[in-house]
Amino acid sequence: VFRKLLCTLVTIITLSAWIVSHGGEVHASNATNDLSNVNYAEEVIYHIVTDRFKDGDPDNNPQGQLFSNGCSDLTKYCGGDWQGIIDEIESGYLPDMGITALWISPPVENVFDLHPEGFSSYHGYWARDFKKTNPFFGDFDDFSRLIETAHAHDIKVVIDFVPNHTSPVDIEDGALYDNGTLLGHYSTDANNYFYNYGGSDFSDYENSIYRNLYDLASLNQQHSFIDKYLKESIQLWLDTGIDGIRVDAVAHMPLGWQKAFISSVYDYNPVFTFGEWFTGAQGSNHYHHFVNNSGMSALDFRYAQVAQDVLRNQKGTMHDIYDMLASTQLDYERPQDQVTFIDNHDIDRFTVEGRDTRTTDIGLAFLLTSRGVPAIYYGTENYMTGKGDPGNRKMMESFDQTTTAYQVIQKLAPLRQENKAVAYGSTKERWINDDVLIYERSFNGDYLLVAINKNVNQAYTISGLLTEMPAQVYHDVLDSLLDGQSLAVKENGTVDSFLLGPGEVSVWQHISESGSAPVIGQVGPPMGKPGDAVKISGSGFGSEPGTVYFRDTKIDVLTWDDETIVITLPETLGGKAQISVTNSDGVTSNGYDFQLLTGKQESVRFVVDNAHTNYGENVYLVGNVPELGNWNPADAIGPMFNQVVYSYPTWYYDVSVPADTALEFKFIIVDGNGNVTWESGGNHNYRVTSGSTDTVRVSFRR
Repeated sequence: VFRKLLCTLVTIITLSAWIVSHGGEVHASNATNDLSNVNYAEEVIYHIVTDRFKDGDPDNNPQGQLFSNGCSDLTKYCGGDWQGIIDEIESGYLPDMGITALWISPPVENVFDLHPEGFSSYHGYWARDFKKTNPFFGDFDDFSRLIETAHAHDIKVVIDFVPNHTSPVDIEDGALYDNGTLLGHYSTDANNYFYNYGGSDFSDYENSIYRNLYDLASLNQQHSFIDKYLKESIQLWLDTGIDGIRVDAVAHMPLGWQKAFISSVYDYNPVFTFGEWFTGAQGSNHYHHFVNNSGMSALDFRYAQVAQDVLRNQKGTMHDIYDMLASTQLDYERPQDQVTFIDNHDIDRFTVEGRDTRTTDIGLAFLLTSRGVPAIYYGTENYMTGKGDPGNRKMMESFDQTTTAYQVIQKLAPLRQENKAVAYGSTKERWINDDVLIYERSFNGDYLLVAINKNVNQAYTISGLLTEMPAQVYHDVLDSLLDGQSLAVKENGTVDSFLLGPGEVSVWQHISESGSAPVIGQVGPPMGKPGDAVKISGSGFGSEPGTVYFRDTKIDVLTWDDETIVITLPETLGGKAQISVTNSDGVTSNGYDFQLLTGKQESVRFVVDNAHTNYGENVYLVGNVPELGNWNPADAIGPMFNQVVYSYPTWYYDVSVPADTALEFKFIIVDGNGNVTWESGGNHNYRVTSGSTDTVRVSFRR
């Protein structure tokens, strides 16, 4: 704790000195914030459904029909609370496991009535007041003690946040409160705080955004009051000392509003943020666009779906595992930023009743040694089982620290902070068949070599294995916990043939003393505006300051050491480009994708009337700032929508744009072959109002 406080103080002093040297002026509202919570590739997250972990304080349990004593009814509250989490931090169960962050259920006050079908809001996703705590989890004093206890054990706390909706319409009519004051109901929504377009049939992206997710009362984030309310609410929780945010249901909210919202989080107190977009093994264009353009990371369902299919369900091969790793490396601009998992509260638990638990051990070993930010679902370390909701949300059954799975986590979790190849490394397949995958991860002289045989009944002879690791004998990091063995690497990187046993996992590593050249592993936050402070993590930067560039623009450096650089973003043309580091010896690093915003962001709804199109044509928006594509049709915003809020030939789209900026824009029509027809006449003009969610409506110019 002292070390963290000292680092924060040093950063503040350094930043203050920089401000003085630049005439006392600074454009960054986040410039004096601690940036220790923006890069999570070295973290291991433990995901807790708060109500299902441990009942630490029976006095705060709900009474009557909301509560199930003994958790025999999984649709009711079972008593888990923040005190229960505190207990298992103090007992050593959580710290000893090696996890470094907790992701807990939404902490806000939820509805107090049952759904007509008998469900309670034990999960935390049916909010009624975003500025109050769920009393069945505890009060703000309890939450503060949770934060303090976690931080005292070097554990971060990530909260779930649900800005998409309140509660099912049939419970309290979707009521929304502001610190105890009723704001409105769904069915009597005179202020238009909700989207009242009925339930979604999920037929397309627009339908999924502007219609209700199932029977949940969908909030109108584009309403200026709701926008302000949600920003105030997340700031309240940031003030409690949380270290990260998981945003629920990001596929069901306008991307433009979410980008402006997340930008406001980074302005206020930058923390690692990731969104939940439920998708299949192949993902989708909209999903990939969100991952690369929203300004936050994503819960990596592509990873989880393939891991479950191949390792749990035995419906695929290890070729599918590696193909997923290779394809996401291309589809994601920042693959190491995405939050990976093998099970959670929305899919089946990884352990199958009656099946060999070695499969779970293998799944955890893969999770903890492959790319991304691993999230372990509570109880997986104790082989909890359960299919679907709510079967996958049983009460924590044991706090047994002797299981093989617990020990696998215990041995592999620390590697993320010890070996940069685990946190930041690229992945290369070294040997593969249907049951075996041997992959090597490398980063600037650090290496991790992992051999997995998912077949618990058959051994395989491994011949012709080649590695970049230096010649020596490597011992299994797992100490043969999963029947692993030592590996002798020769001078030319070859390895003698060996037998990989049934269900065996061997993990070998090489950690260099220092990087041979500057290499960037992660940059956070992944977007920002001129003057904002940003943290670059990696290795080989050297002890003497060099130079950092955005495109060809030199960036002011605030702090510099061999593994971490803090910079302030420059006043230059924004948009997407790469940040690179040149050390004091003149050696330049890899480039890392970053999104430089023009300025403070607001969400604006652009509406164009009378935009008639032919079959296969769509309308897009393009303008004079990078947020509008900088007049490049290839980067235009869209395709715009025309079915729910407005109907064809009126088109609309919610866009994150810079406040207090003179915008010039036009609409274009693009056909199925990519041919572009520009709107005629002069440019449309608009100046964005700071602190407001505007609507700009014009008529298409033929």
